[in-house]
This record gives sequence, structure tokens and C-alpha cells, in this order.
Amino acid sequence: MTVRPLVILPDAQLRRISEPVSAITDEIRTLARDMIETMYDAPGVGLAAIQIGVAKRVVTIDTSKEENAKNPTVYLNPEIVWSSEEKRVYDEGCLSIPEFYGEVERPDRVRVRYMTLDGETVEQEADGLLATCLQHEIDHLNGVLFIDHLSKLKRDRVMKKFTKAAKRDAA
Repeated sequence: MTVRPLVILPDAQLRRISEPVSAITDEIRTLARDMIETMYDAPGVGLAAIQIGVAKRVVTIDTSKEENAKNPTVYLNPEIVWSSEEKRVYDEGCLSIPEFYGEVERPDRVRVRYMTLDGETVEQEADGLLATCLQHEIDHLNGVLFIDHLSKLKRDRVMKKFTKAAKRDAA
């Protein structure tokens, strides 16, 4: 397992739409293991493959609270098939937008259909933090960032800050 470097805003890769996983290969299994390792190292509770520069529809999530109770799930080709009318506001952050948080309103509950690494198609209902994470990571697969759910003013400020930092780091 390898910790891979994260793609950081304003990198245009984050806006790419990820391709479906057509077959579960050793390459996909290795990608999933590396994503889990990278997610824990960051540390974070979710990671989309595009965040490490791979445009595949692969997501890893672990919302377990205890350090010793790691319980990661790998979602291949996840899609939201239902979402509740009730909304919930959560203070979201993102490994690709370090040290920035913003309140995002999303459906409180969702049902997600995905494929496991064993090739099984599963539907899972989620609420709370897991529902928020699933929506956040599936957004990544579609080239959408959580800052896109904020006001234009906040989004522009974040983009300006990260663009400036990227130029400074490149110099």
C-alpha cells in the first residue's frame, strides 16, 4: 500500500468527470488500497480517486470514530438513487482544499447503489455524516467541489486564496 500525493485546488484535475470502473482488476484493487492508506494518512473520512489524480469512479469512506475500529468501505461506480426531502447543514472540509471549511446544505438521507470489490451490486441507505460524505465524494466523481455549494463570494475568495498559494509554491 502506498500513500499517494493529493491533488490540491486550483488543480484542474479536480473538475474532471471520472470514468466508470468497467472491470475489477488488480489495478483497481491496488488503487482502492492506496486510497484507503492515503485517506487515513491525510487524515480524512472520505476520498475520491480523482483526488489522487485517477479519473475512475472509486470512493473510499470510513466514518468510524475510534482509531482502532477502522472500517473502510470501497464504493465502485457509486450513484445516489434516492435522497430525502429533509435537509441537513454540515460544516464540510476537503482533503483537496486543506484547512478550509464551509457550511453546506444537503439531503439528510440518501440511498446509494454501488459495486463492491467482489463485483456485488449493493444498495445502502445512509444518514448523518455518512450521507454527507457519500454526497461529497460522489460530487468529486462529477467534477463538483463542496465550495460549489457555497455563495459565489465565498467560492471566489477560496479560489483566489488557493490560486495565490499555488503560484507562490511554484515560484
